[in-house]
Amino acid sequence: MDFDYSEEQSILRRTIASFMERECTPEYTRRCDENCEFPEKIWQGIAEMGLLGASIPEEFGGTGGDIVDQVIILEELSKGMAAAGGAYFLSTCFGGKSIGFYGSEEQKRFYLRGLAEGRFKFALGLTEPGGGTDILGALKTRAVSDGDNYIVNGQKVFITGAHYSDYIITVARTSEAEKKTHGLSIIIIKQDTPGVTIRKINTLGVRSIGTTEIFFDDVVVPSANLLGQEDKGWYHLLSTLNNERITVAACCLGMGQGALEYALKYVKERVAFGRPIGQFQAVQHKLANASKEIELARLMTYKAAWLQSKGKPCHIEAAIAKLSASEAASNAASVGMQVMGGYGFSMEYDMQRFYRDTRLFLVAPINNEMILNLIGEGLGLPRCF
Repeated sequence: MDFDYSEEQSILRRTIASFMERECTPEYTRRCDENCEFPEKIWQGIAEMGLLGASIPEEFGGTGGDIVDQVIILEELSKGMAAAGGAYFLSTCFGGKSIGFYGSEEQKRFYLRGLAEGRFKFALGLTEPGGGTDILGALKTRAVSDGDNYIVNGQKVFITGAHYSDYIITVARTSEAEKKTHGLSIIIIKQDTPGVTIRKINTLGVRSIGTTEIFFDDVVVPSANLLGQEDKGWYHLLSTLNNERITVAACCLGMGQGALEYALKYVKERVAFGRPIGQFQAVQHKLANASKEIELARLMTYKAAWLQSKGKPCHIEAAIAKLSASEAASNAASVGMQVMGGYGFSMEYDMQRFYRDTRLFLVAPINNEMILNLIGEGLGLPRCF
């Protein structure tokens, strides 16, 4: 058992940390958050460094890395800016992994190369107004084949980053089936296709990416845009969802570490009763516990990533990683708000942003109560939903 990073991974981490410190200044991050502005400068920077192709095979324009490399990248990006990690996660997971797992050779050559070069951004069109956790029961979007095309009608909601994405990896029902998991397909829809309408939703956190509502009105999509097998989309999606939970956990680790470091800097400088408040035991215990939770979540996240990189089953480990990392990140930001007192609530300080951003991941992309249900089912307990 070896807990060391390889030399290449250590260099990768240092390179990203240096880039984020140089390019993603507090002023830039604040501006993007306040204006709901996508961090295009950061996106282009990570594309130029080849990071978008980190887990894409070399034959399709990538560098041939794996999900462990993705986790390292996401952790460092998210520590500097949640939206930087979020933008990377959305495209490399929903675009890179989904197409990498189930795309045709032609689709891989086109979409993966475009992603690796920073020309394409992706979003996942899954959640619908009738339910997010109960997506199988709520999904009403339909794609009807007329031979050469699919005609798509329906609505999606809480779709992160669709307004700036080039392609929406859309889940739609292509046939009726007695079992809800049957009859679903994944279709790649170009964002500016006639009939696609996107409306931004004003949200509390991760505002530089934002979330949207999508309407599909008689959208004509070429049949060649089907990803994987028709009617087998739900089973294809499961592989992507494991990847999603691991990479979301990595984002949470970065945000939690960023919040912790911000709080540590504050308590070393803030003086009360004649000494830095970081000398008070009550303050130290809060920060020590936050650090403990982040470190434990980090071990689980890298274990899940390692399992997936080796092709081993990891759905329970991925669920535990998402659960523990999101809770650790939210707690670190909450502790930061507490030790900073009134300054934590000031928009001039960044802790309030850490607090808003981390809170999201207790309910997204899957809420932690459902994660616990999945873990319970994995323990052999009766299904409760």
